[in-house]
Amino acid sequence: MKAVSRILLVAALSGALLAAIASAQEQRKGRGGMMDPEQRIERLEQAVGSLSAEQKAKIKEVYAQSAEKMRSLPEDQRREQMMEMMQEAGRQVRAVLTADQQKKYDEMMAQMRQSGGGGGGERRKKN
Repeated sequence: MKAVSRILLVAALSGALLAAIASAQEQRKGRGGMMDPEQRIERLEQAVGSLSAEQKAKIKEVYAQSAEKMRSLPEDQRREQMMEMMQEAGRQVRAVLTADQQKKYDEMMAQMRQSGGGGGGERRKKN
């Protein structure tokens, strides 16, 4: 009977551990982890205001192309070229925005640079 109790206890603890790990990974996804294009667009929209369907489509394409370029690089070259690629994606995204949205975008980028926050392509100098 004690053996069965121990097995049940181990199973319960294992299940709780797996649930905690899954929860932690899900929470990390929106912060330090790589966001998917839809999440990045949502975040951008929160900062600059509503985006049109056309803007969303263009920005999603920028993000998708940037991710594909990054994946196509050999591992040792990714780190070297990542910043440049993120800056280029940021410039392309900014070009899709209206003048008012660009102003808000620039403010968001300045704030992110000051706080050291993450933001992928939106994180660096805008031009």
